[in-house]
Amino acid sequence: MTTPVYLDHQSTTPTDPRVLEAMLPFLGARFGNPASGHAFGWEAAEAVERARAAVASAIGARSEEIVFTSGATESDNLALFGVAEAAERGDHVVVGATEHRAVLDPARSLAGRGIQATVLPVDSMGRIDAADVDRAIRPQTLLVSLMAANNEVGTLHPLHEIGRITRSRGVLFHSDAAQALGRIPIDVDAMGLDLVSLTAHKIHGPKGVGALYVRREPPVDLTPILHGGGHERALRSGTLNVPGIVGFGAAVEIALRVMKEEVHRMRSLCDRLLQLLRAAPGGVEMNGPLTRRLPNNLNLCFEGVEGEALVASLPDVALSTGSACATARGEPSHVLLALGLPRERIRTAVRIGCGRFSTEEEIDYAALRIAEEVRRLRGISAGQ
Repeated sequence: MTTPVYLDHQSTTPTDPRVLEAMLPFLGARFGNPASGHAFGWEAAEAVERARAAVASAIGARSEEIVFTSGATESDNLALFGVAEAAERGDHVVVGATEHRAVLDPARSLAGRGIQATVLPVDSMGRIDAADVDRAIRPQTLLVSLMAANNEVGTLHPLHEIGRITRSRGVLFHSDAAQALGRIPIDVDAMGLDLVSLTAHKIHGPKGVGALYVRREPPVDLTPILHGGGHERALRSGTLNVPGIVGFGAAVEIALRVMKEEVHRMRSLCDRLLQLLRAAPGGVEMNGPLTRRLPNNLNLCFEGVEGEALVASLPDVALSTGSACATARGEPSHVLLALGLPRERIRTAVRIGCGRFSTEEEIDYAALRIAEEVRRLRGISAGQ
């Protein structure tokens, strides 16, 4: 076993060697621009369309409904701003309190354009009540945006139930599925989804590439947020990131092929880690639900130990205190605040995420080292 042990897979994942292998030719000899009308361009365009088909198939969509972007953040922005700008009527959107900032910030920004946002509360496990969604929808509601799986506490929202509500009310339904793809089944028709944000780097693909699913029947009208060239059905102008898109397609194909086995294995690893940490002196508290959650996620609190101090004291084990975006802002987790946790407890939270290449040996080592550092930091705090 080598260190540091990487257990921050909600933040990003290491690129699968098979994905890198698929990408390499397009970083070298196959360098064509897919918009060019010659052999080099045709070769690149064919590779892009193969990847588009793979991404579409993963969520039960059609190839022509996939728009490639730079990642889920851009996809979220295109979904919210695109719907708002294209709408001939309506001045209201509905989002959840635990959404990623890539949804919450655009929703709040829409207020400057005269569009109100209702932010739905969650329960102590981070769950949205579908009945609250129904009550929040108004005659002027344009869009409901709720993530498939939470990036901090792993909560899964009841998309099937919510999708039935939005369909019956004639409201568009968007979901940020960045954490869900490859870990839970996603079916856009069964879930009543009209827009879905995806990204490659959460499923052992490259960074800087993602996609937005845009339903064609009935059509979803979007106004682009980038202009200049009319690429991607005029919804996302800019020369396509061919190596990244090829890697995205390969990552999706692998993720779907191994999903059932991986889900079971990652859940077992997380259960093992939690069991080992609970057996250590002092105990540990878990945030979020025990069931209906991402299989590879743990969000834990160690009383009396600052999460940031614990992460900093473990150079040999890579953890985080929450979303990389929230960490960059230096703010307490808005997700844990929405769960109703006191700030004192939030300061003790760390997020742990297993991945495809995590091993039982690494889990045992991480449990030992976390327990050691928790014990040491508690001793310092107690003045020992």
